[in-house]
Amino acid sequence: MTELRDLYQEVIMDHNRNPRNYGCLQEASHFAEGFNPLCGDQLKLYLYINDSNTIEDVSFEGQGCAISTASASIMTEILLGLGLNEAKQYFHAFCALAIGENKHLESDVDLGKLEVLKGVSEYPARVKCATLAWHTLQAALKGEKEPAKTE
Repeated sequence: MTELRDLYQEVIMDHNRNPRNYGCLQEASHFAEGFNPLCGDQLKLYLYINDSNTIEDVSFEGQGCAISTASASIMTEILLGLGLNEAKQYFHAFCALAIGENKHLESDVDLGKLEVLKGVSEYPARVKCATLAWHTLQAALKGEKEPAKTE
């Protein structure tokens, strides 16, 4: 179990130090901001959704803790090429994982690297860090103007 926990920590730290898809996406068709008032994490999410309702490009900017940044980084890798319904399935599956529900296991969604964030369910304040990017995704897809919050 210690080796697995070490691997999880290594993946989180790698995505924190070298976030994937980081930066402003100039040609974004969808955009939202997110804010975690509990710890101050801030996120801007950019999506380019094509005419077939497929996420063709995605990026993020922001500042936050290692869990928040790693979650956003891994999320952007997973979202590339997904249809909107698939992206929503991932949202629900990941949020269930983060709060410790097992509903995600019954789903057809393979969370892949997101499984490294499973341990946040033991720390309620960290759940908000891990899910910030995902709530921001929901806000972007809905076209919400107010920043997404984890409260």
